[in-house]
Parts: sequence; structure tokens; C-alpha cells
Amino acid sequence: MVTGIVSMLLMSSPATAQDGEALYKGNCTACHKIDKKVIGPALQGARANWAERTGSDDAIIAWIKNSQGYMKETGDAYAKQLYEDYNKTVMTPMALSTDEVAAILDYVDNWQPETPVAATTAEGGGAASAPESTGNPTIWLIVIIAVLFVVFRVLWGVNKSLTNLNRQKDNDEPAPSVDMFTEFIGFFTKNKAVMVVVFLLIATYVGVLTWDMLNGVGVYQGYQPKQPIWFSHKIHAGQNGINCVYCHNSVEKGKSAGIPSVNICMNCHMGVQEGKVSGTKEIAKIYDAIGWDPDKLQYTEGYDQKPIEWVRIHNLQDFVYFNHSQHVVVGKQECQTCHGPIEEMDEVYQYSELTMGWCINCHRETNVSMDNNGYYESIHAELVEKYKGEGLETFTVEHIGGLECVKCHY
Repeated sequence: MVTGIVSMLLMSSPATAQDGEALYKGNCTACHKIDKKVIGPALQGARANWAERTGSDDAIIAWIKNSQGYMKETGDAYAKQLYEDYNKTVMTPMALSTDEVAAILDYVDNWQPETPVAATTAEGGGAASAPESTGNPTIWLIVIIAVLFVVFRVLWGVNKSLTNLNRQKDNDEPAPSVDMFTEFIGFFTKNKAVMVVVFLLIATYVGVLTWDMLNGVGVYQGYQPKQPIWFSHKIHAGQNGINCVYCHNSVEKGKSAGIPSVNICMNCHMGVQEGKVSGTKEIAKIYDAIGWDPDKLQYTEGYDQKPIEWVRIHNLQDFVYFNHSQHVVVGKQECQTCHGPIEEMDEVYQYSELTMGWCINCHRETNVSMDNNGYYESIHAELVEKYKGEGLETFTVEHIGGLECVKCHY
């Protein structure tokens, strides 16, 4: 059938003419796939279609280099129909040589689809990224106590049997029958010091458990809810290198980092219709939310759009004030400071404790970046004067009031 060919958002790749794959990736992938249509038509088979009509590659090469110029000069009805079929989307003229275009066409003709990557979960999600649990210490204690009880029971039975054998050898009467629990209690009754030590150990352990439980109230480290769409930060921020600010565009301007709107997703997924791991399943949910028809490459008129109900992961208490722009723009902190290695997570989880003690430790240890930062020029001079007796030249957040209660609580 058809296919017009390539378009680019970037300038032509400096790769050699023989490097068809690099040329294709550098110039074509913004609008085209080899085996399916996206913004533009699928590329595989295009060369044959054009050659069948014209008898050579000259026409398709001219079309790729400058589609509008080609239509104006030749009046080619096939080219004009192709232009109409794809919503009159103008292909950017290509700064490519004839040999480079031919190298792209050779690569497209010889291309074979990759072996699909097996999905890492049945639902299309990625491998769990949350830190592995080391187990509940109480359960381990119970297991140890149970094992010790069995060992004690065996040794008690062996000891009783040996005692009776010795008594029998000496022609004595067998020892009176006493059950193990009575003898166990009797041992502690006779050895009060041992009983006190055991009681103190148990009381200490219970106290530690109680302390940890109370400290864990409101702490959700490792929290990883199931999201309505499986979204991999590892693929987007890690492998594709998309800057966090591109999607969370309010992080430099306000208190909240913000949840990306579906329109931001569509900036890429209008063209990228299939993921390497989840296929079309998860991206189709984006289209369903906004009403995009991937076959017609247009929005459905009158469609009742619906929000994607993302589940919030990082959520501070209502009485805590935290401003993202203050930390990212003025404090020059990376996202990973609080959110951990987000670029390595298939599914995001709460990496840090986000407790008051955790924040305070950060303020005590983090140096304020005052170099070439006009906001801190006068403050730095004042601090140098204030701490000249200590010889300090660099200062942490603590030195500029970062531990004052009203900075975070109001």
C-alpha cells in the first residue's frame, strides 16, 4: 500500500550513509515505525510500493528529502493522496544525501521484529522494586523458642532415662514420675537469679518491640500501592533518560511536584503506541482516558474524558509544610535525595522514612549551596561573621534556621 517515509524532529544524524539503523533512529522514529503506522505510515514495504509505480528509487528518495517540493514539482497523485490520508501532516525536509536515504531504506527492508520481552508480572507490571523484607523478628523469636523447647524436651527425656537406668543398676526404686512442666517451673523456683535474668530479657524484648511499633505509627517506608496503569520510571527516567521535570513540571514552581496530566503522556504516546514490556495494554488505558483513536490518529469528538486515578505514594501529614521548589531550585537537591533511585524502579515505592528525625538529620548534614547563588550572598557574609570564631566557611541548613519548628510546622 503506501508509505511516505520519514520525518525528523532533530537535525540529520552525522552517521555514515551505511549506518542505516542509526540514520533511521536519528531521523524517523519521531513519526514512524517500521511495521505499523503511528503519526505517519509504516515504513516497511514503502520502497516496493513506490518502485512498482515509478520503476526506481528516485521518486521515493526525492519524496523523503522534501515531500512538499516533490508534490509541487511532479503533481504526483499518489503522493498527494498520501498527504491527505495522514491529515496533511507535513514531513520536515531531510538534510540527507541520496546514499543516506538509501541506507535507511535498506535497513527498513531487512529489519526483523525483536523477540518480545516477557512481561515481569501477570498483570503487565514490572518486577517489584520495593526493598525485600527481612522478616518479622517476633516470628523468628517464636521459631527459636520452639526449636529450643524441642531440644530441651529431648534432653530432659534422655536425662530422665539415664537417671532411671543408674537407679536400676544400683537396685534403687525408679525416680518418682514428674512431668516436664512441673520440673521446669521447679527449676526456676529454686534458681531465682536465673528467673530474674529471663524475666528482664523478655521485658527488654517486649519494650523494644513496643518502641519500634510506636515509632512506626504514620511511617510508610516501602509503601507500594497498585496503580491504575503500570508505569515504569526505570524505562522512562532510566533507559529513555526523560528528565523528571518534563512530567512533574510544577516541581520547580510550587509546593507540589504534581501528577502529570494525560496531555503530557500524549506528547510521546501519540506516536509510541506499544511498550517493550507491557505491549499495548497499558498505553491503551491512556487512550481510553483521553479519547484518542490510535487507528484514526485523532481524538474522538464529544468523548467524555476521565481522569486517571493515580494512587498517591508520598504523603506528609497535614501539619507538615514541605515546598518542592524551595528544595529543588534554591536548595539544588536532586529528586533522589528523598525519593531514592527512582530511575531504577519499575514500580515506585516510598524509599525514605520521611519522618521528622529523617528530615532533621538531612538539615544537619546537608551543606547549603551558596556559591553563585544570589539568594544567599548577604546571608553567607553574615554567617561567616557570626561563626568566624569557629572558622566555618561552609554551612548546613541547620545554620540558616533549618531546625526551627515554624519552618515546617504552622
